[in-house]
Amino acid sequence: MNSLIQRPNLPVLSPYARKVWETFKTVVVVYLLVTRALKTERHVRARGLIQSVRDIYRWTLQQALLLALRFPAAKKKVDTELDKARLSIEMKLVPQGPGVTRHLSLPDKGQDTEWILAEMAKMDEEAGSHVDWRSGKVSGAVYHGGEEMQKVIMAAMERYCLSNPLHPDVFPAIRKMEAEIVAMVLKMYHNPNGAGATTSGGTESIIMAVKTYRDWARATKGITEPEMVIPITAHAAFDKGAAYLGVKVHSIPVHPETRQVDLKRVARAINRNTIMIVGSAINFPDGNQDDIVALGKLATKHKVGLHVDCCLGSFIVPFLEEAGFPVQPFDFRVQGVTSISCDTHKYGFAPKGNSVIMYRDAALRRYQYYVNPDWVGGVYASPSIAGSRPGALIAGTWAALQYMGHSGYLESCKSIVGAAQTIAHRIRTEIPELRVLGNPPASVVAFAAAHGSDLNALEVGDAMSKKGWHLNALSNPAAVHIAVTRLTVPVVDSFIADLKDAVRDAKLAPSGKGTMVMLYGLGQSSPVGPTMVGHVAEAFLDTMYKA
Repeated sequence: MNSLIQRPNLPVLSPYARKVWETFKTVVVVYLLVTRALKTERHVRARGLIQSVRDIYRWTLQQALLLALRFPAAKKKVDTELDKARLSIEMKLVPQGPGVTRHLSLPDKGQDTEWILAEMAKMDEEAGSHVDWRSGKVSGAVYHGGEEMQKVIMAAMERYCLSNPLHPDVFPAIRKMEAEIVAMVLKMYHNPNGAGATTSGGTESIIMAVKTYRDWARATKGITEPEMVIPITAHAAFDKGAAYLGVKVHSIPVHPETRQVDLKRVARAINRNTIMIVGSAINFPDGNQDDIVALGKLATKHKVGLHVDCCLGSFIVPFLEEAGFPVQPFDFRVQGVTSISCDTHKYGFAPKGNSVIMYRDAALRRYQYYVNPDWVGGVYASPSIAGSRPGALIAGTWAALQYMGHSGYLESCKSIVGAAQTIAHRIRTEIPELRVLGNPPASVVAFAAAHGSDLNALEVGDAMSKKGWHLNALSNPAAVHIAVTRLTVPVVDSFIADLKDAVRDAKLAPSGKGTMVMLYGLGQSSPVGPTMVGHVAEAFLDTMYKA
């Protein structure tokens, strides 16, 4: 049997060759150890030794608990609770009952306009009780410029409803309007000679910025393991873009009182793989602005990109100074700022699905493009993620900007920011149980429990929900925010009156059963809390597509 097994004829190495081979193996091992050590050093330097130890401990505990939850008894209990959550979400979002018509296949024959509009009206009623955005009780979400403006936008969209900017030779007016939108926003942010593009919204604008810096750093610096440094208050779209594009994220804490990113920690987190740092003007969670000038100095010193997220600040922050409100520098006049995102579909009152990503120059914008000259279908080139895009949205956006004009946006800024500052002032002076987070300069006001108070701000948020308000829950710290719109301005007094009552209710009879308390409480309940919240979020997304 042994004779049937043939040993391979391995070459016999000379002593010198063996020495070379052993040296080669040693070099490889040392290289791997050194690169791993450098990665660890960069990670620890960015997060700090204490936080790194906490992260390791939390991760270890999380993995142990997740393993324990795989045992049949524990898994059954978790699945049961998740099924309850899923059913609760479906009951809230999916119309129920014998009167509900479900359209699950194409009709045998096409329906006329009268039937279609009647069926849409019926679907509005099928949903039952839901928040009426026209009442002004919704935080952000609906940025309404008025009935007349809506008619202008719809007329523009109807005129170009079949247009597609992918074909500028077929729809030259759409190409012109898109270029003019970008030019108007660039001038508003004091960079008329810069470059930019429109996108489908703030998330795509941010993802495009991450893609641009990744490709720029690879081409000019040879960076193949890109990293970015962002405040914990930066929009989740940065994490999303990093996840899509393979970029490591270092999230930096903010000062507990100013709510501005810790500049020393930002500086410590920058390394040779850093492609960009980020600041907000203003951030979504609490409406505060980072120190853009200081971040610009860091970006210049380390020769990295600085992206300023003005998606929410959009058509408010650029008008603050002229409107008479204090404002810190934030735009392209700040040295080191290399890109800015601005949502036209928020306080620009454009139709939903439009934003602008701006760059200091056209050379940087080229790294955003995707170009494939070798495709058998012909040369393919697109400026952003989408290929075909709705030209109707571009036409509607162009019409909105023309309709409002500089004076319209200035007046809008005055009324909206004035209302927000009134809310912040009255919370500070009339509701001692609450505190305003930071010193928000624009349209968003966030409030948490006062220091030393045992009040749960999320209980207050749930109590406000019962009064018809649709506000946003925050974590770290537990807080609630309102993004003031033009619809909010007339109901500021009602908001404060309801907020006082909600605080009283939350103090005297906290239910512990509201959506904010239960969901965000689950997230903080244990190391596996965020994982459980993730499962609930997935169930919510699944329900969005349940017909």
